[in-house]
Amino acid sequence: MRLSFRVFGSVQGVGYRWFVKETAGRHAVTGWVRNASDGAVEGEAQGGVPALDGFLKDLKSGHPFARVDKAETQEMLDQDGAEKDFYIKPTV
Repeated sequence: MRLSFRVFGSVQGVGYRWFVKETAGRHAVTGWVRNASDGAVEGEAQGGVPALDGFLKDLKSGHPFARVDKAETQEMLDQDGAEKDFYIKPTV
């Protein structure tokens, strides 16, 4: 399963993207994350349903210096040749 996510709140300037990358590794999730110009953090994640559920739960509550006000997810079609790891992309 592949999904897109956007996390809103105090999530930029606190190491949140690195936290997302480490969390993805703990849950064996592949994909990417980046800062968005509107102050959110966004990305795509791919893995099994239990792995993605744990990943998303941790994104909402796990970072000690971030404040997550809202998180949105949307299921996507799996992509052939998807990432083999989890990457931090440049800010858009």
